[in-house]
Amino acid sequence: MNVQKILWLVVAIVAYGSGNAVWAQPRPPINPVDPCIKVIVSAYNPPPFSRETNNVEVAPGTNFSFLISKEAKIDTITVSVKGEHVPTTIALQQNGTLVKGKLPAKITSKYIRVEIAAKGPNGCDRVDGWLLKIKQ
Repeated sequence: MNVQKILWLVVAIVAYGSGNAVWAQPRPPINPVDPCIKVIVSAYNPPPFSRETNNVEVAPGTNFSFLISKEAKIDTITVSVKGEHVPTTIALQQNGTLVKGKLPAKITSKYIRVEIAAKGPNGCDRVDGWLLKIKQ
């Protein structure tokens, strides 16, 4: 046997052996299910600040709202701005829960993040929010 045939034989054995080892391993699921991913926050109003697409300022005391998916446990939904709890009203809708509130009137920051926290299926925590630019 010449060296070239021996090399081909080694490559074939390695390829065959590693292929079987791969198939023998249990495969992870293609789409692992994370129960917290099911809680989705959307329809932010006013829309999130962006220099490119929404360079708009809002006044302190402005009304806000957002939609949170029905997987969120209603009694765990909280909203805060700069660490201060913001009172909200909740209205059940067919496609989720509409949450409304009012920005604190005493905001002095130029930019704020409206923080949203809720618990989803299995009690997992979901935190979200959006950035707003405040008129001074």
